[in-house]
Amino acid sequence: MSGIFSSSIGRKFAMALSALFLMFFILQHFAINVLSVFSENAFNEASHFMGTFWAVQYLLQPVLIFGVIFHFVMGFILEIRNNRARAISYAKNNGAANSTWMSRNMIWSGGFILVFLVIHFIDFWIPEINTKYIAGDMSGLVDPNVADSGYRYYEELVHKFEPIWRVALYCIGFIFLALHLLHGFNSAFQSIGANNKYTKGLKGFSKVYAIGIPLGFIFIALFHHFNH
Repeated sequence: MSGIFSSSIGRKFAMALSALFLMFFILQHFAINVLSVFSENAFNEASHFMGTFWAVQYLLQPVLIFGVIFHFVMGFILEIRNNRARAISYAKNNGAANSTWMSRNMIWSGGFILVFLVIHFIDFWIPEINTKYIAGDMSGLVDPNVADSGYRYYEELVHKFEPIWRVALYCIGFIFLALHLLHGFNSAFQSIGANNKYTKGLKGFSKVYAIGIPLGFIFIALFHHFNH
């Protein structure tokens, strides 16, 4: 394992796998959240299942947390090494002419996304952990003492998107996510060697994903802000 991470190719390959894993999670996260636009009950049921199913809570959730930490740590390590190599390249030629703005600024978009993730965890994940594992309420109810009070997930989501400053922050965060994905999606597939006859199709799909998913999240935030 140490041999894999000691080589540049190995680090990029590991980075690519973590990126693909996180992109799958983002898609799944979006699929559940967009239900809140169409059906309060469907969103509550899906959220309750994900929030209480043992495999998700005790297996997938730790893997996700590790994946997030690994991706950002490895990203910063690769960026530092790339900057050193880029300094030599810039001395010989115009590096900006051979790379896109997004590829040269992945560290900045990634850094903002990291800050955004911390805020998102404070808004949703930490209160959820506190409710379930500290307060001991796994019921998902707004009031655990009232059987028909309804699930709390939808109400929490709507409440978080009431302040315009938080909606603006989330929208900016998703714009940076789109910028990050526009380069990161293609880079991940290239790092795992997916350069073949399907490359053109993957590039098209990556643009749809990188722009469409963040726009979808922005729509969700704006929808709940202006409709409640």
